[in-house]
Amino acid sequence: MTLTKDESGREGADDKGDGGHGDAGPGGEAEAYVPSRRRIDREAYERARSRRATAIAALSTLVTGVVLYLVVVNAPGWPRTKETFFSGQYAREALPKVLEGLWLNVRLLLVCGAAVLVLGMLIAVARTLRGPVFFPLRVLAAAYTDFFRGLPLIINLMIVVLGVPALRLQGVTVDPVLLGGTALTLTYSAYVAEVFRAGIESVHPSQRAAARSLGLNNRQALRYVVLPQAVRRQVPPLLNDLVSLQKDTGLVSIGGAIDAVRAADIIVGRSLNYTPYIVAGLVFVALTIPMTRFTDWVTARMDRKRAQGGSL
Repeated sequence: MTLTKDESGREGADDKGDGGHGDAGPGGEAEAYVPSRRRIDREAYERARSRRATAIAALSTLVTGVVLYLVVVNAPGWPRTKETFFSGQYAREALPKVLEGLWLNVRLLLVCGAAVLVLGMLIAVARTLRGPVFFPLRVLAAAYTDFFRGLPLIINLMIVVLGVPALRLQGVTVDPVLLGGTALTLTYSAYVAEVFRAGIESVHPSQRAAARSLGLNNRQALRYVVLPQAVRRQVPPLLNDLVSLQKDTGLVSIGGAIDAVRAADIIVGRSLNYTPYIVAGLVFVALTIPMTRFTDWVTARMDRKRAQGGSL
């Protein structure tokens, strides 16, 4: 900033060199903003550095990809592996049937995801109820989460999908899709319940006390004050659980349900070529990536709000 003298001899600030808005013009309007030379140079430097970083990252990725490609294609068993796992003929044959079976996986994700969220929330609320009268309910909720979090999902699926029909109970379905969805719901609701419980316990007790001071009872304070904050804080881990659920819907094929994995397995059993498994895997990856990127975006957005002191 340089100092100048006006016509009356007083010293004034000349902001034009610093990129200020300048003095008002004859019509009373401020002059157009002119960035300083220092700011222009700084922005040009930032753009150059960004272009340089992008070029380095692209070159590094290209070199890594070329090296991996050369290592794979020059392996002694690559011709046989290519024929067995990357056959274009079997890929074209498998893709329509795998996509048809994928619709079952998507429906399982939607139905089981909703059931998991509801059941997980109920279990979490049961574990956080206060008072000695709720002790049995808290014990049952804790036993449920401990058991199903410790039981491997594949074993749970086998018990439910294969064991329930063996009981021959009247009025109980033997549909492998319904039974597989039940097993998925039982397991994932235990994980989601712990996520909800962590969110509930992360809400400061003063929030509940403030709600009570406003005339809300315990149930109203939980519903209108505690749960909204708890759910909002736990959105990223909840989305991660849904991503895992989306992948694990393929396990219902152990009961004979024709989903994407089972459709690929049928073709593999007939052709003894494993390319359909690769096709099914890529289809699941393509379905999972948007959900994963959405989860990352939500997490980053909440981190920025937390850093700025915004509401969570």
